[in-house]
Amino acid sequence: SRTYMITYKQLSLADIFTDCQNKFDNDKYEFLSILEQTVDLDEIVPPSFALHFHASTGRPRKHLLYPMLKALLLQLIFSIPTTSLLIVFLKYSQELRDFCGFDVVPDASKFTRFKQDFLLDLQVMFDHMVDLTEPICQNIDKQKASMLLFDTSGIEAWVTENNPKYANRIIKQLKTFKKANGLDNSYDPYKAAYSSMPSHSSANPAIRQMYVNGHFCYAYKFGIVTNGLGIVRDICFYNKNFIKSHPEIVIEKKSDSPDEDKSIADAKALIPTLKDFFKKHPLINPKIFLGDAAFDSIEIYKFLLENTSFEKAYIPLKTKLKIKGVDYVVNENGIPCCPHDSSLIMKLEGSKSHLRCGLPTMKFVCPKMNWKWDNVAKKSKRICHCDNPCTTSSCGRMIYIYPEQNLRAYPGCIRDTDEWDSTYKIRINVEKSINHFKDSFCVAGRKTQNEKTLHADLLLAGIAGLITVMVADKIHNYKYIRSLKPLIA
Repeated sequence: SRTYMITYKQLSLADIFTDCQNKFDNDKYEFLSILEQTVDLDEIVPPSFALHFHASTGRPRKHLLYPMLKALLLQLIFSIPTTSLLIVFLKYSQELRDFCGFDVVPDASKFTRFKQDFLLDLQVMFDHMVDLTEPICQNIDKQKASMLLFDTSGIEAWVTENNPKYANRIIKQLKTFKKANGLDNSYDPYKAAYSSMPSHSSANPAIRQMYVNGHFCYAYKFGIVTNGLGIVRDICFYNKNFIKSHPEIVIEKKSDSPDEDKSIADAKALIPTLKDFFKKHPLINPKIFLGDAAFDSIEIYKFLLENTSFEKAYIPLKTKLKIKGVDYVVNENGIPCCPHDSSLIMKLEGSKSHLRCGLPTMKFVCPKMNWKWDNVAKKSKRICHCDNPCTTSSCGRMIYIYPEQNLRAYPGCIRDTDEWDSTYKIRINVEKSINHFKDSFCVAGRKTQNEKTLHADLLLAGIAGLITVMVADKIHNYKYIRSLKPLIA
């Protein structure tokens, strides 16, 4: 089986190589010249990066900053999975060497050192590009650009614990244990294996056990913020430095449920991530937040709707709402129902405040009320057509609700409406973005345990994504904002 695995690897490399080779031969000049004309590194590389790079090392640097950056970005744009394959391409293609500006192609260790030594500079460069691309996103779709989507994921590290044999051995032992002791089905070997496996890799405590895409693995956890277009706005690596700079985060021990573990961590990561984000980008003021049910907590709604620019938070409920009305029922989406018939829900009518105290209110009116034009008074008035009215008013019953007393029930929008469903669908864009980073930019398959290298790979993927946006903008073709691949193929 071992030899079979090796041949399979060689085959796939050869396939990728010929595939890319064909692309280069067909369209290389055209595509590289589009990049040449549209990407201005002077505009996107912060002066501090160049200063740090050229700081006296005792001897002049053989490989210059722009060539290194160009090579690493080409690797991502062309989905070249490994640094060693990138080096092969650079050695065999004069055009690629000319485009990057290399006389001599650097070896693999030079690329790795570059990522580790200039990690903070890559972070500053990425943040700078987020600001540069914000007006472009606003220009493409104002509505979607004013949304902020957040999700977390993990990049699996190259460690023993990620070998399937590792988990299978533990599960097998526990199955034998169950049989030997005649335990009934309440004992689940898989759950037991989860709780008996270490919470982090022996190689590095930052590589934590996680439940990513339906399987257990040991990974570095990161968070991604995108706008409604799926364009990345922030990348957060949840490492020691992050926890150190946010002492308010308390890391709890593992619970027995993998799903619960993930949500505890996600809910804790959100507020610090957004605080950092708003500090870095004071001119970005999103109006709508989209997240999954992990963020359904009073503390999070309070932060989003009272301490930031958000006006609406689309977060599904983790547990049902329990609200008591005075003489009426309130359904599970927070909407009051008719006092005489709880299957009839009241109609929401605007949410402006006409109260003297100026507090925002939500006004719900009787579902059997219609507006009727009065010819004498020359204006419309409300008429309630109910055979069994719950009020003497001819307008029908009206119920006022104060959202700030229960932000979880009324996060600026009403659940289970068409508006809710169509807006919440957009959240899939953050998941698409994560998959794009992992698959197209090949960040997921890197054979390294080094935290800095992986962190730099993530930031470079973010930078490549934003360069894509800038190129699409310069050639006035917005269908390429997610990927330049169609231009190469």
